[in-house]
Amino acid sequence: MTVVYDKAKYQIEGDFPDGIAFEQAYVHTGMFLGWIVDHQLYSEEFEEDALDEIEKFKTRHVTGPQLYQAWDGVLADDMLNDEGNAFAQSYFDFEQGLFLQDYDNVLSGYDSFYHVEDTWENYFKIKEKMDQRFQEWKKAKDPA
Repeated sequence: MTVVYDKAKYQIEGDFPDGIAFEQAYVHTGMFLGWIVDHQLYSEEFEEDALDEIEKFKTRHVTGPQLYQAWDGVLADDMLNDEGNAFAQSYFDFEQGLFLQDYDNVLSGYDSFYHVEDTWENYFKIKEKMDQRFQEWKKAKDPA
């Protein structure tokens, strides 16, 4: 059974604010997916299916949210490798993980969570925090 971490559709059909483009529903999870790609935490299956999009992201021709949108706005466990899934279950979980809190703290100054702009500057800001959380997670997992 596939575990779906997020779908842009959930936001669009949920409490999505009026007056902003639907593409904004792809930004937060897209930034996480971009980070997954930067750290090669994606599955072989996803690599085979999305190789062109992955390469475009790695060469900075598309952003993470654009990659996420090209993948129908779905982030599921079959897109991540074992380590990527373990980290996503810990960090990206919207109920208990720290991603949304970090996202809000690092990218503050916008009217709402959905107003964060899809820019490389914003990606690199949140990437730095995700890198830190990943290192903390790895250290806690293997405290050798």
